[in-house]
Amino acid sequence: MSNSAVNAAPVITPEQLLAHWQGHRRVTRRVIEAFPEDQLFSYAVAPMRTFGELVLEFLAMDVPTLEELTSEQPRQYETPKVQDKAELLRLWDEHSRRIDELWPRLPAEVFQETRTIFGQFTSQVWDLLWYVIDNEIHHRGQGYVYLRALGIEPPPFYVRD
Repeated sequence: MSNSAVNAAPVITPEQLLAHWQGHRRVTRRVIEAFPEDQLFSYAVAPMRTFGELVLEFLAMDVPTLEELTSEQPRQYETPKVQDKAELLRLWDEHSRRIDELWPRLPAEVFQETRTIFGQFTSQVWDLLWYVIDNEIHHRGQGYVYLRALGIEPPPFYVRD
């Protein structure tokens, strides 16, 4: 990488990326809240998974990715064992707080480094983080479809506060 590339102003700062991610997490939390308890882990359109299962995937990736990136200690991909909405929301909130705690340990310089997470995904740090964020946004779209199929108006995706 040339010195001019290193010294160039970033398109987005780490703080802005964190704010963007947490905004999406707030939207996803509202989607979880909108689901009826009895449908969160049972309603799906085959061959897709339930929204509860998708949220567990987000939780298996978010904090563990940051923990591995900030500690450089290998992590295993492990899906949390949660089967009810209250516990899922509690864990969601805990992870949101943990993301805020871990983020300052990820200096801007490392965003261009190549790392491997979960022993199998190798890319630049910024790309690994964008994947976690994009995966949540993508699968949250399934949650929107499910809510509409259940006759429930989903929360607006553009309200991120």
